[in-house]
Amino acid sequence: MIADRLLMTVRHELLRRSPVSPALLKYEEKRAENVQSRIADGITAFAGSMAFVYVHILWFALWVGIPLEKYPFGLLTMIVSLEAIFLSTFVMISQNRADARRQIFADQQYVMIQEEKKQNELMIEQNTRIEKLDKSILALTTEVRETLKKA
Repeated sequence: MIADRLLMTVRHELLRRSPVSPALLKYEEKRAENVQSRIADGITAFAGSMAFVYVHILWFALWVGIPLEKYPFGLLTMIVSLEAIFLSTFVMISQNRADARRQIFADQQYVMIQEEKKQNELMIEQNTRIEKLDKSILALTTEVRETLKKA
């Protein structure tokens, strides 16, 4: 159920940016099957939201407003430092995920370019044959006209 919800969120994010690549959807579906990936995606999604900012504003205001410890707030500093370490790790995970998505898209584009190259070569070949046929038709037409002029 959580995987389905996360997959729907991922699909929503992908659908915001069109066109949607079937290879990227397949990658995201495969990624959504992994528990660690779902946890990392969930934490990253929350850490990158305004709700995260509001929670921290409230948390810091309460920490300072209700004197849980004396200034310079050593425990708060340590907690925030540990949080920053973990969040920087999740930023790296997100960057790796984005790199993987870009690589999938690049691979798919490469395949498409190779197919287009083959199609272009076939079209050039076909155009060359058509040009030869045109020249043959022109030569025959010229020959027929000259024969008719002589007769």
